[in-house]
Amino acid sequence: MSTATAIPSAPQTVPTSRGNTFAGTRTMIRFMLRRDRIRIPVWILGLTVYAAGALSSYEQNYPEASDRETIADMTDLPAMVAMVGDNYAPDEPYTHGLMFGHVTFVIVAIIFGLMGVLLMIRHTRAEEEAGRAELIRSSVLGRHAQLTAALIVVCGASLVAGLLVSLSISGSGVDGVTTGGAYLYGMGLGLVGVVFATVAAVTGQITEYARGASGMALAVLGAAYAVRSVGDVGETFLSWLSPLHWARATKPFSAEERAWPLLLLVVLAAVLIVVAANLSNRRDVGAGLRPPRLGSPTASAALSGPLGLAVRLQRSGVVAWAIGLAVFGAFYGAMISAADEMFDEITALEDLWTFDGASFADRWIVSFIGMLGMLAAVPAILSVQRLRSEETVGRAEPVLATAVSQSRWAASHLTVAFAGSAAVVLFGGLGFGIAAAIDGGDAAYLGKSVAAAAVYIPAVWVAAGLAIALFGLVPRAMGLAWIIPVYGFLVVYMGDLFGIDESAHNLSPFGFVPELPAEDFNAVPLVILLAITAVLTWAGLAGFRRRDLHST
Repeated sequence: MSTATAIPSAPQTVPTSRGNTFAGTRTMIRFMLRRDRIRIPVWILGLTVYAAGALSSYEQNYPEASDRETIADMTDLPAMVAMVGDNYAPDEPYTHGLMFGHVTFVIVAIIFGLMGVLLMIRHTRAEEEAGRAELIRSSVLGRHAQLTAALIVVCGASLVAGLLVSLSISGSGVDGVTTGGAYLYGMGLGLVGVVFATVAAVTGQITEYARGASGMALAVLGAAYAVRSVGDVGETFLSWLSPLHWARATKPFSAEERAWPLLLLVVLAAVLIVVAANLSNRRDVGAGLRPPRLGSPTASAALSGPLGLAVRLQRSGVVAWAIGLAVFGAFYGAMISAADEMFDEITALEDLWTFDGASFADRWIVSFIGMLGMLAAVPAILSVQRLRSEETVGRAEPVLATAVSQSRWAASHLTVAFAGSAAVVLFGGLGFGIAAAIDGGDAAYLGKSVAAAAVYIPAVWVAAGLAIALFGLVPRAMGLAWIIPVYGFLVVYMGDLFGIDESAHNLSPFGFVPELPAEDFNAVPLVILLAITAVLTWAGLAGFRRRDLHST
């Protein structure tokens, strides 16, 4: 009897990327574009539509040169200079183009910076925190491939958005809008997005948590805004310490247009890319350069339950949003007296803000408290989305392995979402009211502003309710919850500027809110919104109880 023996085949060798730190970059680019095939186009389209719509609204609402000169005079007020910057062409006629470049640039640039930060952290630090980056890098992938691919995708998206903004306004035919100015405006915005994307690439190397990395990058964005504000108000060199000022220093749509300040943005972005790459060589995958702070050897009594844990995890975000909206509200509240004069002189605003029998001050409160309410929906949704992040990275499972039920765990985070968003709304109204009372010399503004903010709480809770419903029923579609604040801002807040029919307001929870103090209080819409919130919350919790935990 003979036994046949097979000759063992030579072991297959797996190619290694040890000699090429950029191996697999092209594949990672395709993967990121595939993953964000909806998110990135929405960002780009939204920024393009916003810029084009703002330019069109200025042409429509300020047709006369005298109206525009009144706006120019108003923007000389310190509060307005801090908010939008000084008029970089004070000796020139205040055309629609110059007005557009002056008033909107800083605001749109901040949104570009926000896009760059969020997308960069999403494709770098968030991937490491979830453990997916380590899994991918265990195959043929160079050390710098993921960071390089993220920089190409995010910076490319920012530049494409800037280019489309340029194209959308260059052919508008609006008075004062030139082709050169349009491209300076759009490319300045795009490069601002690039700079803050690279800032996020650096902060992503420092801490091991995505929320911390994005928080540090957004803090840099806020510091850039604050430094520019102080420099513009004081007319000092401090403005030149902010990248937001560099892009604006191109002076689009003026007689002194210049491109060289854009080179400063390019140089800064290049330096930050080099820094990010060098820092990535000094740490392990999933770790940060800054070691995590050691916790107390014994937990406090508050951490003995899921609610205390939820509060501990989310308290910093709630506090930051409350302070931010209070400061933001104070900016607008401090202009209530100066804006009164502007409203009397610009007749077009009478057609834009129409409330029977309401004073100008009441209309001013309605307009900007409404915007604060819509902004408060952002932390509400983020608080609910924390449930999903805790689930996907595996931190929910150890908690649920104890005596804590799924409903109780989810309800703890919802408590923080509802209570925290209510506090954020009220702080925004409080900041607005205090500043308005001081500026207008009338303490009644404080009570009016807080009441106007309070009625937006049920609408904000609807956004949180939709997020929890999606979390429980269709967790992969949680991003759809953002349609409520986005639709509210574009249709309810800016609908009159864009010429959107009034009936479209009824499709947003913010369109149901009584517009205090310009209108009488009506409890029925608020009860309806609370009922909708209850139904959505119940559906989400019921769906979560019936499904398994998902790690992806």
